[in-house]
Amino acid sequence: MNSLAQYGKSANKKGCVISVSAPKEPASDPQAVLRKLYADYSPALHAYLCRWLSDPHQAEDVVQETMLRAWRHADALSRPELGSAWGWLTKVARNIAIDKVRARRARPAEVEESAGLGVGTLEDHSNDVITSMSVADLLQTLLPEHRSVLYEVYFADRTAAGAADSLGIPVGTVKSRVHHALRKLRTAMEPSELAS
Repeated sequence: MNSLAQYGKSANKKGCVISVSAPKEPASDPQAVLRKLYADYSPALHAYLCRWLSDPHQAEDVVQETMLRAWRHADALSRPELGSAWGWLTKVARNIAIDKVRARRARPAEVEESAGLGVGTLEDHSNDVITSMSVADLLQTLLPEHRSVLYEVYFADRTAAGAADSLGIPVGTVKSRVHHALRKLRTAMEPSELAS
């Protein structure tokens, strides 16, 4: 045995000093440690997390995640010289809770599926398009005077007197032209033409 062994060190083939640790005691049973931690600390940890999260269900999830991590590190938690189990549990639980709060803030708010029903569905408006195209074609067959009167009355939403002022013609002429233009459109329109 070389002289370094008395200090807990040894040298490898290249002469580098390597730390040699004392033999570890066998790790205690992780399940037994977890059962004890859960029995001793889970109610207090849950209450601690409810103050942080304001949601008992999410607090319970964090308690479960904390206990899972405690089970993975049972050997460290069973050794009192490494610190108190309560301190370790609260630190881990707080970190998990902070991660959950940050994740909730990072993603958009969830919407129920029923709220989206009907969104994006449009009725078939092809018949309206065909009708408007047919009416536009029929309007082109009218005399320009009749078209201008129909525009003023129906599209510009003017009264007969307003249309007469706008066009600079008498009110009676406006009424007569509207009557003749609509009659010509009615006779030109056939139900079969608009239905197809």
